[in-house]
Amino acid sequence: MTASDRQSHWQTVYLTKGEQQVSWSQADPQPSLRLIESVAPGCDASIIDVGGGASRLVDALLTGGFHDVTVLDLSEAALASARQRLGTAGEAVRWVADDATVWQPQRAFDIWHDRAAFHFLVEEDDRAAYLDRLHRGVRAGGHAVIGTFAPDGPEKCSGLPVQRYDPATLSRTIGSAFELIAEERHRHVTPWGAAQSFQFSVLRRK
Repeated sequence: MTASDRQSHWQTVYLTKGEQQVSWSQADPQPSLRLIESVAPGCDASIIDVGGGASRLVDALLTGGFHDVTVLDLSEAALASARQRLGTAGEAVRWVADDATVWQPQRAFDIWHDRAAFHFLVEEDDRAAYLDRLHRGVRAGGHAVIGTFAPDGPEKCSGLPVQRYDPATLSRTIGSAFELIAEERHRHVTPWGAAQSFQFSVLRRK
C-alpha cells in the first residue's frame, strides 16, 4: 500500500465513522499514558504521538502537565477532530498531517509513542522507512513506547492486514540501536465489547 493509498483509507475512515464506531477508541488512554509517564524525565519532555489520529492521549498528556507535544497522523480529518475537541488547549500542540514513512523529523524527541500504527506496515520497504524516522526521531537516551497487536491479536484491523508482534520480535525488528527495557500485555475492549490482545514495548535509544 502506498502512502497515498494509506492517506485515502484513513481519511475516509475518520470522515465517515464516529469515535464509538472504530475499534481502537479509548476513553482512558492506558497503558500508553502510564508507560510514557514512567520514562518521561519531567513535564518538559518532548513527546510525539505517531499515528495519534483522534486519540485522547493528547488530552491526557496536556492535563498531566506535558507541554511539548506533537501529534503526527496522515489523516487531516482525525487531527481536526482532536483539535476541535481540545479547543484552545489544542493550540499548544504541534499537529503534523503526514505519513510516518515519508515524514522528515526536524528534531529528536525524548519519547516516541505509537499505539497501533506500526503494525499496519506489512511491507518491508514501509517498515524500513518508518524505522529510519524512528532512529532519527528519538534522541540518545530517549524512549520509544510502541503498542502492536500481540501474536494472538487480530490479523486485520479496519479491513487492512497487520503484522503481529511479541516484544522480542518487535525489538529485533527495530534493531540494536534500541534496548528493550519493559513489556506489557494489554487486553483492549472495543466500544462494542470485543476483546483484542495488544503488547506494549518500551525501548531505550542507546
